[in-house]
Amino acid sequence: MERGNSRAPQSTRRLFTHFAAISLVPVLLFGAVLVASYRAEARRHGIADGRLEAALLAQTAVEPLLTGRPLEAGLTPEETARVRTMVDRSIRQRSVLRLRLRDLDGRVVFSDDGSGFEESTPDHEALDAARGDAATKLTRLNSDSNDIGPSGVAAVEAYRQLRAGSPAAPVGVLELYLPYAPIAKNVSTGLRNLYRDLAVGLVALYLALFLISVLLSRGLRRELTRNKHLAEYDTLTGLPNRTLFQDRARDAVKGAVRWGERVAIAIIDLDRFKEINDTLGHHNGDRLLRELADRLAAHIGPTDTVARLGGDEFGLILRGLPRPDDALARLRAVIGREVEVNGVPLSVEASAGYVVAPHDGDDVDDLLQRADVAMYVAKTEHAGVVRYDSVHDHYDAATLGLIAELRRAIVDGHLVLHYQPKFAVADGRVEAVEALVRWRHPTLGLLYPDRFLPLVEQTDLIDDLTEWVLQRALADLRDLGPAVGELAMAVNVSARNLARPDFARRVIDMLAAAGVEPSRLIIEITETALLIEPARAAVILAELAAGGVSISIDDFGRGQTSLGYLSELPVHELKIDKTFVSDMLAQPAHAAIVRSIVDLGHNLALRVVAEGVETDGVLSSLRDSGCDVAQGYLLARPVPVEDLTAWLAAERADAERLPSPVA
Repeated sequence: MERGNSRAPQSTRRLFTHFAAISLVPVLLFGAVLVASYRAEARRHGIADGRLEAALLAQTAVEPLLTGRPLEAGLTPEETARVRTMVDRSIRQRSVLRLRLRDLDGRVVFSDDGSGFEESTPDHEALDAARGDAATKLTRLNSDSNDIGPSGVAAVEAYRQLRAGSPAAPVGVLELYLPYAPIAKNVSTGLRNLYRDLAVGLVALYLALFLISVLLSRGLRRELTRNKHLAEYDTLTGLPNRTLFQDRARDAVKGAVRWGERVAIAIIDLDRFKEINDTLGHHNGDRLLRELADRLAAHIGPTDTVARLGGDEFGLILRGLPRPDDALARLRAVIGREVEVNGVPLSVEASAGYVVAPHDGDDVDDLLQRADVAMYVAKTEHAGVVRYDSVHDHYDAATLGLIAELRRAIVDGHLVLHYQPKFAVADGRVEAVEALVRWRHPTLGLLYPDRFLPLVEQTDLIDDLTEWVLQRALADLRDLGPAVGELAMAVNVSARNLARPDFARRVIDMLAAAGVEPSRLIIEITETALLIEPARAAVILAELAAGGVSISIDDFGRGQTSLGYLSELPVHELKIDKTFVSDMLAQPAHAAIVRSIVDLGHNLALRVVAEGVETDGVLSSLRDSGCDVAQGYLLARPVPVEDLTAWLAAERADAERLPSPVA
């Protein structure tokens, strides 16, 4: 008996030992794969950092030194001296190891150490760069056949096309060797930390997996049953979740295709639900969601489905309805009925987008994406219910995916601001600059706001983006220093920003933190945005104006602002929409609109700004109309802050930039 008892623990111990050994193998393999992946990714990051440094050096240090002549003719003495000075300084600072300039045929026309002139065949990377294909790789200094001297330190070798002149055109190629040691040091530091965290994580994972396997094996069957329910139903509302909704939608679409039925798939999203959460707390927000879920479930047919897809978003499958938009309008009315939460009567609005299968498609994933697109259109246009149409396809999957990436881009510093000056029409003085956001996307290149702002403005991410733009613009304005005088900064904000009760206070706090006078900030809000919630917008704008901030109505002329309402707003400036300005010479009606807006603004004691000025004729006409301020490509294009200081200095030295009035 004792012998038998002693064998049982031994057998159990052997079983657990074997299990532990077998479990360790995949964990170790997983760790090895991750280590290899981390090292490869670190190398790619190192090359990417070198590529970015080369691009910045080309744009900010080399191209401004060139006159715009193709480099086939060689550098002028002045260009050679400027380039030599820049290179010598960079080499002394150890930010550059070697720099060569080549013409568009790949021939060396400048080399800081005299190497490369004797090469018989140009590097293929140089020829690729001349065609616009930048190249970057890890190498060692003096490792090429055309180099002189012994093999040197590790370096990032980069080739980039150089553009100069006005308009900018390709003039040559920059060949650049950057020291890899600082980059490698950062990479190595990150890798060491990563390896340490990986080792700790893998040990913890292994122990957790082993412990979980031992403790939970007996209850696995019970958990499977429970998990199946959790996998298909929302725990808050008891409605089907996204997974079950997609399964049911797939079955409904198959039936529609087979039997020739009509099935509507809709997505309903609550408007401004975050404000309820922020004001009354998440607990009361959950109570509201449960109430609305019960209402929707009670007002659909027995063969229909309502599901909670996540957050404040619901999905619907409606079968056999001749007019789904009428049914959805009734459901919106059901949602909009007053509900009391914690003693507070609330009325919630919703936006709905829908598709009809099989007319709008027979693939469930495509149909759900299109319904989502239609819902965004309903939100943007405040249309209530919208059926998907192919004209809405600018809200494609790639654009939707950008929104998820943008949050990381803000944190990781991939956004930049360019600044476009605004000129006083009377004397050509630069009185303000407008901050325009750009996104240096790692794979798509430089993205302009029209690529990502329309969808961002429909999400809470617009708050983070606007705060980043304000902080960056005010910091840049401060850093420009007293040399720019009382230059003002214009920043665009969205209607969603004005819906935040604390927006004005946060702006005033940012001004104080940056040490910038409130009078130097101009908040631009579109005319159409003012009409979304005019009462709330008026309160926020009044707070900003009371704090000394100037208010400008952007894109004026496109909306339908009541003149009585306009006179009551604390507005200091009207900005005429560029669609009226750019073709005012060819369109007499647009010219009349511009003159009318100028007269209206002056009668209300407001300054009037015209954007989209691209020809001397338009500028002259604006001057004749009495317009106060002009902005457009004729006068100045948006430039990075690095170029703005030099540009402003040159502008002050050139008093004749704006054409003189015609006598």
